[in-house]
Amino acid sequence: MAATVCRGVRGATTVDENEREAILRATRQMLALMIRRNEIDGDDVCSVIFTVTKDLDAEFPALAARQLGWLGVPLLCSYEISVENSLQRCIRVLIHWNTQKSAAEIHHVYMGGAVRLRPDLVSLPAADLDELEEWIAAQMHSDSGA
Repeated sequence: MAATVCRGVRGATTVDENEREAILRATRQMLALMIRRNEIDGDDVCSVIFTVTKDLDAEFPALAARQLGWLGVPLLCSYEISVENSLQRCIRVLIHWNTQKSAAEIHHVYMGGAVRLRPDLVSLPAADLDELEEWIAAQMHSDSGA
């Protein structure tokens, strides 16, 4: 049996507008896909760092993780450094996760306009967003105590 180690799982997505619900929806979708493709159990998550480009300030993307039930996970939001001609309206995440999976078994998730950041890592088929939203709704409902 492989030893449990802390691995980093990367993800990024973009939004069309600097609006609270757009930021939360895109972040929830990105996290949901990361959780499902990597079989991440929230109890094994050490911490999560979110960054946004300076053109996004309508909401903290970490709230999306709380909405998905990661209530005891340390979360941090920050700005991505501004580089000329870099991708705009972008949300990035780095999940620190205790797992027995090897680095080669980790699936990093790049969605929307962020696929251009790491085209070498975008090998899985695109997500079915309707099905993903159903899964997200079920997670949010189950964590609400209802």
